Amino acid sequence: MSGQVMPCNAQEIGSLFLFEKLTPEQLGRLCGEGRVELFEPGPVYAEGDQATCFFVMIEGTCVLYRRVGDDDVEVVRTSQPGVYSGAMQAYIGDRVRQVYNNTMRVTEPTRFFVLPADTFATVMREWFPMAVHLLEGLFFGAKNTQRMIGQRERLLALGSLSAGLTHELNNPAAAAVRATSTLRERVAKMRHKLAHISAGPYPPEQLAGLIDIQERTAERVAKAPSLSPLEAADREDEMSDWLDENGITEGWRLAPTFVQAGLDVDWLDQVAASVDPEILPAAVGWLNYTVETELLMDEIEDSTNRISQLVGAAKQYSQLDRAPYQNADVHELLDSTLLMLSGKFGPQIEVVKEYDRTLPRIPAYPAELNQVWTNLIDNAVGAMNSGGGEGTLTVRTALDHDQLMVEFRDTGPGVPAEIRDRIFDPFFTTKPVGEGTGLGLDISWRIVVNKHHGSLRVESVPGDTRFQVLLPLTAADEETAQAARAAEAAQADEAAAVVQAVEAAADHATTEEPAHEH
Repeated sequence: MSGQVMPCNAQEIGSLFLFEKLTPEQLGRLCGEGRVELFEPGPVYAEGDQATCFFVMIEGTCVLYRRVGDDDVEVVRTSQPGVYSGAMQAYIGDRVRQVYNNTMRVTEPTRFFVLPADTFATVMREWFPMAVHLLEGLFFGAKNTQRMIGQRERLLALGSLSAGLTHELNNPAAAAVRATSTLRERVAKMRHKLAHISAGPYPPEQLAGLIDIQERTAERVAKAPSLSPLEAADREDEMSDWLDENGITEGWRLAPTFVQAGLDVDWLDQVAASVDPEILPAAVGWLNYTVETELLMDEIEDSTNRISQLVGAAKQYSQLDRAPYQNADVHELLDSTLLMLSGKFGPQIEVVKEYDRTLPRIPAYPAELNQVWTNLIDNAVGAMNSGGGEGTLTVRTALDHDQLMVEFRDTGPGVPAEIRDRIFDPFFTTKPVGEGTGLGLDISWRIVVNKHHGSLRVESVPGDTRFQVLLPLTAADEETAQAARAAEAAQADEAAAVVQAVEAAADHATTEEPAHEH
């Protein structure tokens, strides 16, 4: 939007704090190459457009906005003469994509001194060469530091997840190894017992009956009911008494195994009715080995299923075999992340899932959303650990108007009001030196807001802190999607430019100016 061009008064321009130290000749050049424009209430420039001008307000009121999802969020409102905005990084040139970082509107007739971006860049380099050199170093140094620490943040998260996954895999793997070793021993004893029975003077029909009982016993094991501790203790007492009464030695040792397998006194009565009294002890011993082998095979199956589940969760979490952008089920992503982080919770932290399973799949970058879940869950667990090491983490999904909401609620001490507005700032952290990079929430905000056009907000009081991620239910329109892809490509180009600039600066410092530090 263009305003009404007005005469430029060098004395008036010189009264603005940005230009008050300039010489009359410099002010004359600014007035000659710049202009004063009067803007009526409305937009001046839009976020994401090519940054062509540097604006300094002379009088009036301006408001700056940032795009968050489908909304423009007000970030600054001021009537202070001399405030500036627009192409503030034009002096860097094409090494960084020059776009407006916000949207500016005026709420009343407002006059600006407007300087073309090229002119602003030229006078900066000519009049303040040392300042430009320092500003470039600060800009690229901060960008490079943020990139490197962002990579460090991801590596730290990966290391933590790997440690947790190793711990979770070790338990079922060790259980399977133990069960396999015991199973080998039980099968050997079963063979020995069968050889002893078959060598005795027993008719074939009794042996066939024993085989039939063995088969039916295995079926009972597969359908064993779940008993309360009190019910199991009562059954074990009954079973021990029956075994003692029927001449079975060490009945107290056999009873818990039979009860765990779902057998009862009635079943043993059927066994006793099927064989002669003299063969009963051997038959019961043989059935005990059968039961033990079935239970051990169940344990091995459970352990290997657990390992398979963990591997599946790792694949789901990493999304290595999936498209980067797809229609995703957030519940699958949340479950895989919770499983990957389960080693962090400990016995005193309870995890509660409150999922709305009617929610649809949404277009998303699943691997990056998993990174968001990881950061938010890790922060919640850390907060509860700092508050005594116990609490409840509630993960809830719900429909919030036309968005899908994922909420992480913890019962930790909360986020103090004085820092609540800073927690999403890059490098801001309350953790001790060396324990946090201050980029976890910044990265999460960028993924949710910039990449998914959603929003990330926090509500906190002591004992009830809630981080809420809101995501669109549908993909952005093609124009918005193209803009997002262009922004992503520009971000990649910017990162490459930062690396090149830093490397060039390092080469320059070491080859041309060895006596100076940059």
